[in-house]
Amino acid sequence: MSIERRLLKRAGAMAALVLLVVPVLAACGADQSTATPTAPKLKVGLVTDVGRLNDKSFNQSSWEGVQQAEKELGAEIKAIETTDTKDYEKNINQFVTEGYNVIVTVGFAMGEATIAAAKANPNVKFIGVDQFQTDTIPNLAGLIFEEDKAGYLAGVLAASVSAKHNIGAVCGTDDVPPVWRYCEGYKNGAKSVDPNTNVQVTYHSDVDITKTFVDPDWGKTTALSMFDKGADIVFGAGGQTGNGAIFAAKDRNLLAIGVDADQYFTIGDQFKSALLSSAMKLLTPGVYNLIKAVNDGTFKGGNNLGEVGLAPYHDNEAKVPAEVKTKIDTTTKGLQDGSVKTCVSPAKGTDAPAGCP
Repeated sequence: MSIERRLLKRAGAMAALVLLVVPVLAACGADQSTATPTAPKLKVGLVTDVGRLNDKSFNQSSWEGVQQAEKELGAEIKAIETTDTKDYEKNINQFVTEGYNVIVTVGFAMGEATIAAAKANPNVKFIGVDQFQTDTIPNLAGLIFEEDKAGYLAGVLAASVSAKHNIGAVCGTDDVPPVWRYCEGYKNGAKSVDPNTNVQVTYHSDVDITKTFVDPDWGKTTALSMFDKGADIVFGAGGQTGNGAIFAAKDRNLLAIGVDADQYFTIGDQFKSALLSSAMKLLTPGVYNLIKAVNDGTFKGGNNLGEVGLAPYHDNEAKVPAEVKTKIDTTTKGLQDGSVKTCVSPAKGTDAPAGCP
């Protein structure tokens, strides 16, 4: 065979080999391009406690945190409104069945159902709003707040502004520790300003928890009774029930203090003039930050402490003297650094904190 023919034969073999190798390399390239998994899109479901999503308070503020996750993280979101405590488990499991990877449950009363669901579904992240965790479950974060501190600030404000040294508090059931801490903190804060201040505190007495947070008529009637007994400022704490205090203040041209969120933006324009401030749990950023932690891979189970504070005075700014504003600022710093104590127990019937009577 001539040299020319041998060279041509070798070239043909090389060409055939190239034709065989190129598809393999192309296939390998395709495999590599799909080898890196993408993070699953967040599907966030929220289950309210008894009451409605637009309660202008606790459920609504938590839902706004979920809505922020939709806007900023591209999450797919949905809410289920609970109307009966027997439906807690069913409503949570509906989101599990539908493939939601983050489930937010709102309210202390949903704590047991949330713990059970978290243990049964370890691949789903749960956020329990206002649910203290006695044991750490890796996929369950309890978003808790120091309600006694927010209530204490509201009491300091009310006692400092009251012309009659007579104030009130319309509260949901004292069987729910966060409500109890709000209202006991309010009383102690007022007494820290003036021990002689008359502080009328009334809790809803209905044994059915489904009624204690959705009874604005009772809240209004109770607040009106307090006004009749000389109060000029009333604190409303307990969902729609607490809103009744604001309605009553508007009727009497007096003042009320809202709760959970800055109710100036939620209570309705016709009632804004009656609102002095609100004792706030910063629910919206608290819920959003925990959802973001899921998205970032930094989510941790156990208790997560949210921030509290007083809302601005808005339309009633002029009714709060400069020295009162200074007192609120000083008290806020003292509560933060521990030099001021509310002396409110974690729950009714438990021991007071160390150093308190």
